[in-house]
Amino acid sequence: MSPHAVRDTFASSPWTAQPIHTERHLRVITIGAGASGLLIAYKLQRSFRNFSLTVYDKNDSISGTWTENRYPGCACDIPAHIYTYTFFSNPDFTHVYSGSAQIKKYFEDFAATFDLGKYIKLQHRVARCEWDENRGEWNVDVDDLVTGTTVHDTCDILIDATGVLNDWKWPDDVRGLHTFGGDLLHTAAWPADYDLRGKKVAMLGNGSSAIQVLPAIQPIVDHLTSFIRGPTWISTPFASDGQGQREYSEEERERFRNDPAHHLEYRKEQESSLNKMYAVFLKDSSVQAEARAAMAKIIKSQVRDPVLADQLIPTWSYGCRRITPGPGYLEALQAENVTLVQSGATTVMPDGCVLTADGNSHGPFDTLICATGFATGYRPRFPVIGLGGRDLRQEWESDAKGYFALAAAGMPNYFLTFGPNSPIGNGPVLTGMERSVEYILRCVDRWQTENIHSLAPKEEAVEELAQYTDWYMSRTVWNDDCRSWYKKHSIDGRITALWPGSTLHYVEAIREPRWDDWDIQYNGNRFLWLGDGFSQVELDQDADIAWYVRNKDEDEHYSRSARRKALTSRLR
Repeated sequence: MSPHAVRDTFASSPWTAQPIHTERHLRVITIGAGASGLLIAYKLQRSFRNFSLTVYDKNDSISGTWTENRYPGCACDIPAHIYTYTFFSNPDFTHVYSGSAQIKKYFEDFAATFDLGKYIKLQHRVARCEWDENRGEWNVDVDDLVTGTTVHDTCDILIDATGVLNDWKWPDDVRGLHTFGGDLLHTAAWPADYDLRGKKVAMLGNGSSAIQVLPAIQPIVDHLTSFIRGPTWISTPFASDGQGQREYSEEERERFRNDPAHHLEYRKEQESSLNKMYAVFLKDSSVQAEARAAMAKIIKSQVRDPVLADQLIPTWSYGCRRITPGPGYLEALQAENVTLVQSGATTVMPDGCVLTADGNSHGPFDTLICATGFATGYRPRFPVIGLGGRDLRQEWESDAKGYFALAAAGMPNYFLTFGPNSPIGNGPVLTGMERSVEYILRCVDRWQTENIHSLAPKEEAVEELAQYTDWYMSRTVWNDDCRSWYKKHSIDGRITALWPGSTLHYVEAIREPRWDDWDIQYNGNRFLWLGDGFSQVELDQDADIAWYVRNKDEDEHYSRSARRKALTSRLR
């Protein structure tokens, strides 16, 4: 008698008439169609069956931050060939550090290659998410920005893939900002056709975006005044081929295209170089001391005025703020049409003048550029209401504590990418993100195949991880007295934006879920997923149902160290 005939006898049983690990229908909503949102769509499509997915994005095109950030000089501060998914390379990048347009095109090409557009609804902004414990689902309200209506949707799994650098903000410590009589711009909302030629420009800030903007606009403006509250480290390019920012020759790109083995080796060399940098972030380490001395020497060699050079060298450790390569920045800062004001702006006047903390007035200016970054406190921009009415906005208002940067206590079936204490500045950024998405989907798979009602990290697990994180951070340069978005733009606040370790440390930490850290609730009997006593293999007409019979032992190793060695050995 065939397994199919035997299974018919279970049709009237109170137990399920389905085999073990049957994949019940899965409904997923992802918020954001940037790098992580697209990867989630791809991984779901590649590995899952019996699911529906909707990706909501507020913008009019995909690519997330690379849609929004298009200011002059905007580029990734990671070499382009390793700012890609690890499995989907691009041989056609034109420069070592590619501009935002090329990076945006990379993600658009990825989405087109795997037909991910069918899941995405653009110009749809999520307005509210609320967990229904009785039904075991999320209620999601979405504003259709084209029609002006609100759409109501539901899902079993909710994934916030909006990232951390997506909520740009005007500086809140500058009075009269919006009374400025000229053109007021923000680097994260740059008008596509704005022309700076011949203008007198003021720029506030000296973070990553300002370091890129200044050399890009200096040659075309009439005059540029850069207002900074204090110095920042200007880095040499890292994880590249030692030549810094440059254009790849056509011969190089042709070889990348035609010799995949060569291209892979080049990518691995760059990735390895970045992975080796982590020790620079350890306080009082020899690597930190050497890096600091080297960067100070470069600043002194590139700045003609020795007094100015000394003023541009921070007192805090190299790496306390995000390390940003600054090709051309120091040279542009010394141009005849650039004035550096080392005093923070306090007031903007309607006549276009800017007052600074030292009591001086500057201007008037035609254009005021705020290169002042994003709100980085991890507080959601919309209500996220979990168990018992807990609002994640309130809980993360002053101090965000997550679980391995991908989940939150009290928020069942809710996941996020680049959450609190993610490895966003610890090494290769997309590598850590890929592994976090894989972890999330392991949780989703268990929900789909084990009759789970909900799962969320336990409160005590989140608290103990935060305790460990705070202890570890005291050993790092991130804890120095610099003002950094790693600490919610404070000098001495809690570090919420970085993982307590290297990217490879994070990858290993989340390789396998620690299920004892999770509060898992089932729909009735926790073993109903065992089903009717048949395996999925027995019912698969194309399966080898004796796959385990072999001539040698090739099973996965059972110790972590042996598995790690088998995975990473250069000799395999």
